[in-house]
Amino acid sequence: MSVPVTIAAHDVGGIGGMERQLGQLVTRLADLGHDVLVVARRHELPSHPRVRCIRVPGPARPFALAYPWFFALGSVLIWRRRRGVLHVTGAIVANRADVATVHLCHRALGSGGAQTRRSSRQSAAYRTNAAVARWISGAAERWCYRPSRLGAIVGVSRGVGDEVRHWFPSLADRTVVIPNAVDRQAFHPATADRRARIRSDLGLGPDRLAALFVGSEWEGKGLRFAVDAIARRPEWDLLVVGNGDRRRYQELARARDAGDRVRFLAPANDLLPLYQAADAFLLPSAYETFSLVTHEAAACALPLLATRVSGIEDLLQDGVNGWFVRQDAADIAARLAALAADPPLRTAMGAAAGEATAGYSWDAMARAYSDLYELAGAPA
Repeated sequence: MSVPVTIAAHDVGGIGGMERQLGQLVTRLADLGHDVLVVARRHELPSHPRVRCIRVPGPARPFALAYPWFFALGSVLIWRRRRGVLHVTGAIVANRADVATVHLCHRALGSGGAQTRRSSRQSAAYRTNAAVARWISGAAERWCYRPSRLGAIVGVSRGVGDEVRHWFPSLADRTVVIPNAVDRQAFHPATADRRARIRSDLGLGPDRLAALFVGSEWEGKGLRFAVDAIARRPEWDLLVVGNGDRRRYQELARARDAGDRVRFLAPANDLLPLYQAADAFLLPSAYETFSLVTHEAAACALPLLATRVSGIEDLLQDGVNGWFVRQDAADIAARLAALAADPPLRTAMGAAAGEATAGYSWDAMARAYSDLYELAGAPA
């Protein structure tokens, strides 16, 4: 008998890797027979007879206000309405939880210096918000990630699991890894005709090469290195999808004489056409935990140029389905040059990238969580 589950998260479904992962998890758990109660600030989920949602009203930003607001009000709603096993996504409520999934270990991120670069803009107000967010997140993790407050903790990649064991050693024997996944039926290469139509709609000529960058928090994701690298390779265009300080990066591209080759596109729920139009995926990020977009790009048979960070290092085989790159424009540009000079290599690396995603199934992920819930059992 499948146990009922309460899932608490800031946002479920819609745009964003963690949000899409949660949307898939909720739907597939319901398909497995679990009655799922979602407690979230925002949710975009298809209707399902086994899924109910409770909205936590409150602001989405700034983080310094939104986070403690949800922590307090979400805790009260869960205390009053919770059913069965409580599964939280991070240290976001005060309730004792049976399962917590760590999509981002704030203590590990802060220790590496990347946290200060996660603000999407560089103004004093944004930097202050990032500093307050860092302190609040760390304090919440120290409170929530204790044996007395938590049954099991899940890392979404091997790297995140290692971070949890390092920073929260009292939970080391309760830490497991359940990777996120990618829908290989939804994400796949396009036919030649469809690819040509998509590229035409994007204004990409048949002889142009396009690298795709997907992500927000552009400083931490390494967009400036991507722009600098593209500026050194005139045969490449760069498609940028996400939220960030667009004016700043447009000025950077123009200063590098690449203003007409770096194109900024609005975030979208449907990234498939962009993956299918591109010739390579580029993400020189300072920190990742799983990077769903990298896995989706790989499923669409794109060669990967990415830094050696958590999640990606489990997928990328250097020299086989792409290359690990440094946050260095010259290093990235050299790899772009190699891909431009050898079309068969691009094809072979893309095919290998697609094959590497075969082990990342949403159904397998949902079954792993279902097994964990069965072990936890419904609380008394």
